[in-house]
Amino acid sequence: MASQTLDVRGMTCEHCVNAVETSVGALGGVEQVNVDLENGKVNVDYDDSKATVQDIRDAIEDQGYEVLSQQDQ
Repeated sequence: MASQTLDVRGMTCEHCVNAVETSVGALGGVEQVNVDLENGKVNVDYDDSKATVQDIRDAIEDQGYEVLSQQDQ
């Protein structure tokens, strides 16, 4: 199990939270997604044999948000 915290720009409301949680949560291997709207962070716990950080970034960016950086945990 791996964990990532991504800095994401452009999330402003509960709709944004739902969009990111739904799109990232739909990826195979993703166990948990938590969006911290106030701080612009997305925390993801996932099976790194089934999903990659790039898959997660792509899912967020496909919703129209910008991934600025990532922090390995």
